[in-house]
Amino acid sequence: MLAPAELAAWLWLTESLAPAAVRRLLAMAGSPRAVFELPAAALDRALTARQREALDRPPEHLDRLIFRAEAWQAQPGNGLLPLGAPDYPPRLLATVDPPTLLWLQGRRELLAAPSIAVVGSRASTTQGSDNARAFSRALARAGYAIVSGLALGVDAAAHEGALDGGGATIAVVGTGLDRVYPRCNEALAARLLAAGGLIVSEYALGISARQANFPRRNRIIVGLAQGCLVIEAAVPSGSLGTARLAVEAGRKVFAIPGSIHSTQARSRHALIRQGAKLVESADDVLAELSALDRAPGAAPATIQEGTERPHEWQMLLEAMGFAPISLDALMARSGWPAAELSAALLELELAGQIARLAGQLYQRRQRG
Repeated sequence: MLAPAELAAWLWLTESLAPAAVRRLLAMAGSPRAVFELPAAALDRALTARQREALDRPPEHLDRLIFRAEAWQAQPGNGLLPLGAPDYPPRLLATVDPPTLLWLQGRRELLAAPSIAVVGSRASTTQGSDNARAFSRALARAGYAIVSGLALGVDAAAHEGALDGGGATIAVVGTGLDRVYPRCNEALAARLLAAGGLIVSEYALGISARQANFPRRNRIIVGLAQGCLVIEAAVPSGSLGTARLAVEAGRKVFAIPGSIHSTQARSRHALIRQGAKLVESADDVLAELSALDRAPGAAPATIQEGTERPHEWQMLLEAMGFAPISLDALMARSGWPAAELSAALLELELAGQIARLAGQLYQRRQRG
């Protein structure tokens, strides 16, 4: 358990600043309490004016959150895990943006277990959900914890498959741990905990489901796992964003192929063309993971950013220019149908040639 003064300092920091700023201050001060003893000049160098203003005032709800956090960590199975703790998961620590404080409910030793992320569409097909259950069941029986997001569709099916296989599963959520989103998964969350699973969040108690939380929690799903299996994903989707995060974190990416006539399969085929491992059974995944385990120092194969682009890609990039552009505007400029254009943009994004911006805009990356 975190001592009261230490807990208060952690909560003040994490409720006031983003993880990157908190990590910067911790590197300077050595501990959360020591951050508040840093001289003003040091804080001015480390933070922007807006960040200084946020840190100088305690969050309005801080006293109430401290009280709730103390009560939370006093309950069996509950806990808080700060950055720098001895049992902070090494795989997550090695990512570019590790969370500074994790809220835990369940069996925390699963954070160090062999694990694989299973992700996919919330609006999964029947086949997609069946595949998620079957792969997760087999992988869990083989000793891998299944990491997913407790969302509808593929996420829920992945957790169910792991539980059906008598294995372990970790849910990384985008809310405070005092609530379950979506509410229809409350029974699944309870079953997960009863079976010795773990629920993880970087969001404090009381935080509700906010749209921006879910893409951010995906980096934790990837960070905890040794690989990422994409079951189904639309174009665009959060699952493809998770696959991209997996690539950036050096994780092995797996994708199940689908029908060439299925819109749900286009994204997975694009992943495979860019270097994701095509898998048809859980044994395919296990073979790849076993190879990585036998060579822990070897860099896993990832989607390549420097692959040779087809002529059509080059034409599309030239049509884009370098200013942000919407899908509709690019359709009008290039003459490409929407489905083909979306698939090509996905491949270009995975290859590092373009970036997806807010507001459904795309922009070509300038090289050199």
